[in-house]
Amino acid sequence: MKVIIGGAGQVGYNIARHLALENNDVTVIDQSPDLIRRVSDSLDVQGLVGHASRPDILEKAAAGDADMIIAVTYADEVNMVACQVAHSLFDVPTKIARVRHQSYLSPLWANLFSRDHLPIDVIISPEIEVARAVTRRLEVPGAFEMIPLVDDKVKLLGVRCETGCPVLHTPLRQLAQLFPDLNIVIVGILREGKAIMPAPDDYMLAGDEVYFVVDSRMMNRALAAFGHEEQEARRLLILGGGNIGHFLAQEIEREHSWVNTKVIEGNKERAQLVAGTLEDTVVLHGDVLDPEILEEANVQQTETVVAVTNDDETNILASLLAKRYGTKRAITLLNKSTYESLVSSLGVDVVVSPRNITVSTILQHVRRGRIHSVHTLREGFGELIEAEALETSSLVGAPLKDVNLPNGVLVGAIVRNGDVISPRGNTVIQAKDRVVLFATSDAVRKVEKLFSVQLEYF
Repeated sequence: MKVIIGGAGQVGYNIARHLALENNDVTVIDQSPDLIRRVSDSLDVQGLVGHASRPDILEKAAAGDADMIIAVTYADEVNMVACQVAHSLFDVPTKIARVRHQSYLSPLWANLFSRDHLPIDVIISPEIEVARAVTRRLEVPGAFEMIPLVDDKVKLLGVRCETGCPVLHTPLRQLAQLFPDLNIVIVGILREGKAIMPAPDDYMLAGDEVYFVVDSRMMNRALAAFGHEEQEARRLLILGGGNIGHFLAQEIEREHSWVNTKVIEGNKERAQLVAGTLEDTVVLHGDVLDPEILEEANVQQTETVVAVTNDDETNILASLLAKRYGTKRAITLLNKSTYESLVSSLGVDVVVSPRNITVSTILQHVRRGRIHSVHTLREGFGELIEAEALETSSLVGAPLKDVNLPNGVLVGAIVRNGDVISPRGNTVIQAKDRVVLFATSDAVRKVEKLFSVQLEYF
């Protein structure tokens, strides 16, 4: 597949890295020679210096032969024009654009991105995606990660094993015997920053971060098995009233009206604007690192603090301050991946990465075959994939123990006619089953082939 990526920033770079690893023909366009040099030197892609929206630059990138353009430059307008030019002049079939400014996304102007106006097939709003990801984590206070799959019949949860975790030092093969009715499959363990693809004889240690797939109806039982029985927060403090904080507060008011929410915002005009659009949320103007403002917000009685300012260092320090003053749980937005491995040891409970969330959202529109969703788990760890099994797939018709699964692939759950099946060695996948798999980064292409439509089938 030939893909043009407009923008070589963090998101553009990571999309290019994923697609290049899967042997796609990738061209990256950016105005910055330094960013293009970085991409060209470290990835197997073609780099091109220039404006991603200009016809001559897109022609140099061979847009006439491209299957897709992904526009993720820093400017919404450049992204939109790039898609328009790619459609009008080069007839590129699939056009994806990152659009940040909320006025473009207002329901009032829903017709803007139609084929007759701005022909963009997929609009990605990082702020909205991040706010939704934070909301999901708020719903499951014992987990640092929660991803709903297969119409929310299955969930991926990420939990931290504390010293009192009941299943420490228990070989994974024994979990099914200890909890025979609990449909749970552990797909990944992160230990001291190193990713482990679990084998049946592996076991968990205190401090491990564990990812598992579970039947949604059994989520609370599964969390209890790992020693997590925390209650959903009733008092919430959002640090930062930018797009993410604002959208999060709106989402909480709409979906979780029983939650007492407060927002602290440093810019006076912005604080007034946010306050004017919220009905039940208290908005305070002040510095999120000011102890007096935190005290005024009653931080010591707040169960969860969400730090979503536009500065990573501020988010980390504000989260640690809130924890010091008595907050039980801190959710912290981090743009720089270098901090991610440090903050959990400092006391931050949940890290939210806008880059990972944006990349995951875009990749699920890039994958081929019957792949319904893709979610990146940590940097370089692997991906959680939800796909529909086709009659032609080698997965179908034989017990899993006899299926030659690629190295680095684990089946986490199977959903058939609305019923969740926890995979065992004698489980047989049938055509049209929804299959949830975990795949390490280098195995993703093999998974794609397992679920692709084979030409001879027709």
